[in-house]
Amino acid sequence: MASKDFYDILGVSKDVSAADLKKAYRKKALKYHPDKNPGDKVAEEKFKELSEAYAVLSDQEKRSRYDQFGHDAFTQGGAGGFQGFDASSFEDMFGDIFSSFFGGGGGRTRSSSGKAGRDLLYDLELSFEEAAFGIQKEITVSRPSVCEECSGSGAQKGTSPQTCPDCGGAGQIRIQQGFFTMSRPCGRCGGAGKIIANPCGVCFGRGLVGKNVKIEVKVPPGIDSGQRLRVRDQGEAGLQGAPNGDLYVRVNIKDHPVFQRQESEVVCEVGISYSTAVLGGEVSVPTLDGSVIMKIPAGTPSGKVFRMRNRGIQVLGTTRRGDQHTRVFIDVPKKVSEERKQLLEKLAELDLKESSGHAKGTAEKSPHEANGEHHKGFFDHLKDIFA
Repeated sequence: MASKDFYDILGVSKDVSAADLKKAYRKKALKYHPDKNPGDKVAEEKFKELSEAYAVLSDQEKRSRYDQFGHDAFTQGGAGGFQGFDASSFEDMFGDIFSSFFGGGGGRTRSSSGKAGRDLLYDLELSFEEAAFGIQKEITVSRPSVCEECSGSGAQKGTSPQTCPDCGGAGQIRIQQGFFTMSRPCGRCGGAGKIIANPCGVCFGRGLVGKNVKIEVKVPPGIDSGQRLRVRDQGEAGLQGAPNGDLYVRVNIKDHPVFQRQESEVVCEVGISYSTAVLGGEVSVPTLDGSVIMKIPAGTPSGKVFRMRNRGIQVLGTTRRGDQHTRVFIDVPKKVSEERKQLLEKLAELDLKESSGHAKGTAEKSPHEANGEHHKGFFDHLKDIFA
């Protein structure tokens, strides 16, 4: 029997945003939550189904694999390797959502005894070429790490934290209200579950101290400004066996003096002389792979765009490259030699004379004859002079 589509289960479209996905899940999960439907097996199964769908679609990596491979991505041997939804881990995965449903305010908890580390954000500036071709970068991150003095306990050496008598070490106080079991952080221990009578003199009871750490980050080719890289377990340290947070590296690409980027396409401008525009020729064009010679056909107008295949930026996650679009314009010199000046003055005289003669001839001819006449313009004169 085919598995139900995760998007259909949550009642959303495939292009749903993360915020709208969360809203849809919260609405349906509240309806079928076991606390609201005690003993209802149908509601329980529906709740598990919703939770499994959200577990996949709320994770960007899993959602991408699901969109590509469907449920095969999360079966044994599938492309994703996800082994399905573990109901026992529901509170760990969705504590941040249901804390707002049922009164909790302590945030996500990944361990019953320890405190999970928070995710960190690092802004990385890359050159245009580094983003285009990818690079291995070593970055230095200042992150909270386990205090060596107290081994992360937060208590002074020779002492240890004591279990909070109010919450029994749970960190939460639970209150039954009708169908719902409400919970809130323990006011005495602040949700930690333990009380430190004698704080560590180095970390002052936090269990963490700031430390500069060097981390290698692999930047894939084709990454764009605003995109993030996830480095697992390189965020804030977890305490008492709880997992570390992740490090998110947000990319910012510096402007390039020659190239502009449009996704995987590259755009640049190159000046050519008026004689090259009229007579044709060759011009050196900069590309990400170095300068190449491009042919300019005779009669090329200013503003003409030439496509250079596979000279753009690699499409992220593939081996395919975009194209380069080179716009040519006639480069008018600010200063000219005396010889060129004389030629241009002669050209201007010819152009004026030809234009006057054309106007007079047109008046004497019939409209049909006038429309059929070939007019010699500026570029035609240039061609005659430089031929």
